[in-house]
Amino acid sequence: MSGHSKWSTIKREKGAKDAKRGAIFTKIGNQIAIAARGGTDPTMNSSLALAIEKAKQANMPNANIQRAIDRVNDKDAAVLEEIVYEGMGPAGVGIIIETATDNRNRTLPEVKTALTKNGGRLADAGSVMFQFDLKGVIRVGASGEDALLTVLDAGAEDAVEEDGEITVYTDQKDLAKVRSSIIESGLDVSDAELQYVAKNMVTIEDKETAQKVLKVLDALDDLDDVVNVHTNADITVDLD
Repeated sequence: MSGHSKWSTIKREKGAKDAKRGAIFTKIGNQIAIAARGGTDPTMNSSLALAIEKAKQANMPNANIQRAIDRVNDKDAAVLEEIVYEGMGPAGVGIIIETATDNRNRTLPEVKTALTKNGGRLADAGSVMFQFDLKGVIRVGASGEDALLTVLDAGAEDAVEEDGEITVYTDQKDLAKVRSSIIESGLDVSDAELQYVAKNMVTIEDKETAQKVLKVLDALDDLDDVVNVHTNADITVDLD
């Protein structure tokens, strides 16, 4: 399965820093608010359950989580909508930008500016998306053949072991079910969400190009309305 790259690791490290200054709470809160439209009971709404779990992993206070859920019944709250933008970055890499916004007239210019100021551009709808599949992606804190067999037996489509953890890929509709099966097997799940996974990766072996790619990805990820950034860039060069 394609789609695994250093950007995933960098985002997680950056997310830990963002959590300290509260930026990630806004992003996750928006995801919770949108997921809650499908029902405010997480036991009956797997999307909401996953969003709440993500919030807890980021040490988001329970009061913030509940406030985000309550937005669904707050007639005075701004209406959030999910918008996915497509972009091209340096070296022709594809970028998928997921946003949650109450003002698309604010979000689109911000996304466009982040791209163009950092060597990228906004792409036409569909011109990048066809290079990706929407998949369930689960990170499991385990390694070894037995663990790989366990996650595959849980219903995973594919699994890749790297750096002491296993990245599990599922059909989008099977994400919650496979996650639950993996947890029931005794393995530690550190993250589970839907992601746009690249069908084929664009290998970046030049350090200068890699830094340019990361700069545009980082600029997009820093936007308050952006909840997730995906790319087909496979950065193989050592950036240290």
